[in-house]
Amino acid sequence: MEKPIYPTMTMRITQGYGIGSHRNSFAIDEAGANTGIESLRAPFTGIIKKIYTADANEIWLESIDKVEYPDGTIDYMTVLFAHDNDVSNLYVGKKINRGELFYQEGTKGNVTGAHCHIECARGKFTGSGWYKNSAGYWSIINGKAPEDCLFIDDSIKIINRNGYNFKKIETPKPTVTTKPVVKEEKIKDNKKLIFTCIKKGIYAIELNKGDKLYLE
Repeated sequence: MEKPIYPTMTMRITQGYGIGSHRNSFAIDEAGANTGIESLRAPFTGIIKKIYTADANEIWLESIDKVEYPDGTIDYMTVLFAHDNDVSNLYVGKKINRGELFYQEGTKGNVTGAHCHIECARGKFTGSGWYKNSAGYWSIINGKAPEDCLFIDDSIKIINRNGYNFKKIETPKPTVTTKPVVKEEKIKDNKKLIFTCIKKGIYAIELNKGDKLYLE
């Protein structure tokens, strides 16, 4: 079961939730390492449920399966992203794998400087995906604080977490494979035995230019 990961490799939250244009919502603005435009990765394996290009190129990504929340809750999750300058490569129904770069910071819509507006919600995409809150701003339905939805790990450089306490998980370690022991011995027909298969399985053999491999 996937644990949703924070979508940028550098965390620099320039506006938190509950203030300014984020009043009565759990929206945050993520500006990345600097004033440039950076890519965002999918926090989980999901399906794009809606794209709204008439405002800030908002997209809604819904988890394809239930995910694990930092407090242990098991449920679906939907995340809203906004301000990418160009979403022509995206379409409703497109599957995005966890960790895949698919969206960018930008300046589309009413913004000051390149960033990405992010909102998390518990559950599947529903209705129009958002509603106009009491402060007059459009907010994701069933919004939930980002630190209650997303995890961080050692791959993320934190410049400004805006006081939010994100739960940390271990960075996945690369899979270590061991090479099969090569035993050389002479056999009939002047062929050399290079490897004896111990059990059925898939094996990889590294060869150098000019090497010859014989199989029986």
